[in-house]
Amino acid sequence: MHQRSAHRSLLVVGSVAYDDIDGPFGFHKDLLGGSASFIARAAAYFTKNVSVVGVVGDDFEQKYIDELSALGVDVSGIERTPGETFHWVGRYAPDLSTRETLDTRLGVFATFQPKIAEHQRDAQLVLLGNIDPALQLDVLRQVRAPALVAMDTMNLWINIKRDDLLKTLAKVHTLMINDEEARLLAEEHNLRRAAAKILKLGPTSLIIKRGDAGALLFHGGGAFAAPAMPLADVKDPTGAGDSFAGGLMGYLAYAGDLSPKTIRTAMIMGSVMGSFAVEKFSVDGIRDLTPARIQQRFDELTELVQFERVRL
Repeated sequence: MHQRSAHRSLLVVGSVAYDDIDGPFGFHKDLLGGSASFIARAAAYFTKNVSVVGVVGDDFEQKYIDELSALGVDVSGIERTPGETFHWVGRYAPDLSTRETLDTRLGVFATFQPKIAEHQRDAQLVLLGNIDPALQLDVLRQVRAPALVAMDTMNLWINIKRDDLLKTLAKVHTLMINDEEARLLAEEHNLRRAAAKILKLGPTSLIIKRGDAGALLFHGGGAFAAPAMPLADVKDPTGAGDSFAGGLMGYLAYAGDLSPKTIRTAMIMGSVMGSFAVEKFSVDGIRDLTPARIQQRFDELTELVQFERVRL
């Protein structure tokens, strides 16, 4: 990847958490998790202009915050408050294709009110992780004039906070959700028709994450498909979607423009980071990567979909 002179700033608002994960590779306790943990780490490979806003309890290990800081991420927006850090417990099916939530302890995340510092309010790119849509909307009231706002959400908010979610959707440029969430939000089984409905709610583009089937981008009447890397060794799908989002937004910050062509390349870079994430537990798959390894996998993904154009 060649160097760009001016990187855009990226603000990430989301959860910083602990995960307990059970599945075909045994039980793993107190893993670093949370959307912001994956997003910021993935994005930091492309730009040193990343800020994180989140909350942790007094039980959270400082080393994880220090690691992000060492990557050049602005961690001044991660507040520490008395209580337990958000903790998710889940179990994956033997084939890792589905998961079941066993326990969710919100802890200090239950009363989280994102506070965007003065120096973060001019962020050019904003990524709202999967948090209460009312909080996402509050963040948008605090930032000034971002060139791109992307957001994630989940079934819970679609079911119990639809009104707040629709208000937030009206103010964002890009929605990133999985195929199940897209069908639920649009109340439409066919993904193309679901996308058309969702784009009428406000966003100018929709990214549908489909796990090991890749991701779809719908915008302006067009569509683009980013493949997933066929991997021989998958350990933990947790955080794959957030790593995808971090890679995508990090690359857009690095590239410095938001043209459709650049967004398509960013989709592939998102797939690259998601593929690294699933190969190990927690953030270990996206820890200590090098530009050369990222470039190699990007080239492999590009090769995967190259074919000759013919005219019949």
